[in-house]
Amino acid sequence: MSKGKVKVLFIENDAKRRAAYKKQKKGLLNKVSELNTLCGINACTIIYSKFDSEPDVWPSTLAVQQVISQFKHFSEMMKERKMLNQDAYLRERITKLKEKLNKQLSENHEKDLVELIYNVPIGALLK
Repeated sequence: MSKGKVKVLFIENDAKRRAAYKKQKKGLLNKVSELNTLCGINACTIIYSKFDSEPDVWPSTLAVQQVISQFKHFSEMMKERKMLNQDAYLRERITKLKEKLNKQLSENHEKDLVELIYNVPIGALLK
């Protein structure tokens, strides 16, 4: 059963933050493993943390080096095709939110017109 939306905020308590880190890291590694197995793709993770002296690599250092080597051999166009930097991500997100806002404004305008034409609150029509 899902817990619903969880607010993502920095955890002030060091012990709780460490516990959350371990739990989240385990979940992330599990998801990457599932992605690798279910889709038959080459995936890897490198996780740097102040909680560990060495970075965590999955599945192994050699496998990570192979994936990075494969990535380096792609042309620049192939590398950048799906990559987003923070600026591009935010621009894309803003565009989608503007579209959603415009759709909602249009729906609200339609409802206002119906209410104005029929002089009946829209809530009464929906019952």
